[in-house]
Amino acid sequence: MDFLLELIYDAQFWLDLKILTPEEREEFFDRIAPTTRYWYEDLFYKWFSERDRKFYTWKQKLRSGEFDREDAEIVNSIASQIESCEGTIVYRYVADLSMATDAIVSSPTGQPLCVQLTSMSDRFAQNKYEQWEKTLREWGIERGIFVSYNPGGDDFILKLVNVVLYNSKNLPAQKYLKFSF
Repeated sequence: MDFLLELIYDAQFWLDLKILTPEEREEFFDRIAPTTRYWYEDLFYKWFSERDRKFYTWKQKLRSGEFDREDAEIVNSIASQIESCEGTIVYRYVADLSMATDAIVSSPTGQPLCVQLTSMSDRFAQNKYEQWEKTLREWGIERGIFVSYNPGGDDFILKLVNVVLYNSKNLPAQKYLKFSF
């Protein structure tokens, strides 16, 4: 149900943007967070306009109740920390299910960055990383980081936040990095 509500909200918002003149749309986008702009102007538009090759897979998972956001608590903790540092974050089911992106993050002076989190150990995460990078390239996502973390590690939320905010500012286009801690 949460997925459907989010999808309806995003589609309505996106359609409302489409009725604005290009000048009004640009003025509006200049006033919102860069992550929100990136979501609506680029990623949601691509998803809405293109064929999602994962659609039938994740539709079945949603229908059968197999999908749940295991990392929702971690993402919420990260979101809180990022916002306290004046950064912005967007997390959507579509980005997670179709684009292998748990969150889109931007530091106060950075650019939007797609972030995938996994508690899978680095030793076992290589295949997941390769699939993640392939998915980002297929969607034309220019920058992303894949973070394998140990939820029992000391200060892992702070480490995640620091890595994400740093790379939002410094990671060049067409770059995909993997971190583990």
